[in-house]
Amino acid sequence: MIERRMASGTSRPAAGRLRDGRSHDDYEMFCAELERLCAIDLSQYKRRQMERRVRHFVEHRGAPSLSAYVELLRGDAGELDRFLDRVTINVSQLWRHPEQWELLRRRILPELAERGEIRAWSAGCSYGAEAYTLAAVCRDAVPHARVRIQGTDIDRRMIARANEPRFTAEDARGAPADAVRRHFERDGEHWVPHADLRAMVAFGWGDLLRMTPPHHAFDLVLCRNTVIYFTEPVRDALHARLARALRPGGYLIVGATERVTDPPALGLEPAHPFTYRRAA
Repeated sequence: MIERRMASGTSRPAAGRLRDGRSHDDYEMFCAELERLCAIDLSQYKRRQMERRVRHFVEHRGAPSLSAYVELLRGDAGELDRFLDRVTINVSQLWRHPEQWELLRRRILPELAERGEIRAWSAGCSYGAEAYTLAAVCRDAVPHARVRIQGTDIDRRMIARANEPRFTAEDARGAPADAVRRHFERDGEHWVPHADLRAMVAFGWGDLLRMTPPHHAFDLVLCRNTVIYFTEPVRDALHARLARALRPGGYLIVGATERVTDPPALGLEPAHPFTYRRAA
C-alpha cells in the first residue's frame, strides 16, 4: 500500500533539485510527475529502498530513463497498473500472523464485545484479506456482538477487489482449514466469504497520510505491515492519528516487525506484543 503527505515540519526539495543544491535529480522529478499522474507520492517512503525498487523495475521494462518511463505511464494505463503492482505494498493473506488473530479471539474481542458493539478499522486493507479474517474471527469469538469493520486503501484497484472478494489457495495458505470452511465457500479455484461476513465489512478509498479520522471513532484499529517503508516522521505522525481515532480502552495492532515509537506520548500503553491500548 502506498500513501502520501509529508509530516508537519518536514519539507521536500523542489522537483528537479538535489538536497545539496545540484540540479536534475531524475528520481525526484519522477516522483513529482508520478504524483501528478496518480496522486501517489513515493517521497513518503525511505528513498534508498524505494528508488532501488523503481529503477530496477524501469530497467526491466526496457525504458532508457525515468523521464522516458513516466512518459510511457502517461499514455498506457496497463503499464501504470504494472508499475503500481511493483511498487505498492499489497502483500496479504487470510489469517496472516496467526498469533495476532489468536490474541484477538481469546483476549481482545471478548473484552471489546462487552460494549455491545465493536467498530474496527483495517487501515491499509489491500484487497480485503485482513478485514474478512477479522469478520470471521469475530463470528467465532463474539457471535452475538454487533461488529462493523471499515477497510480503507489508497489503491482503488485493491478496493475494487475487496468489494468483490475472491481469495486463492495462496491467500489461504496457513489459514486454519476448519475456519476457512466455516466462513468461506468454494467457487472453482477460489474461496468466497459467506454473506454474513460481507455484511460486516465496508470498503472505501482512503489515503492514510491525508485522512484525519474522527477522534474516538474505533474500538480496534489494525494497521499492520503498512509503515515499515515510511520515513520515521511520516510513520510517527500516522501512529499519532491512529491513536486519536481510538476510543478509550480501544486497541491498536501493528505489524510483527513494527513498533510505536513513544506510546505514552500518544496516550497508548503496551498491552501485548505489537499491541497497544488507549488509556481509558
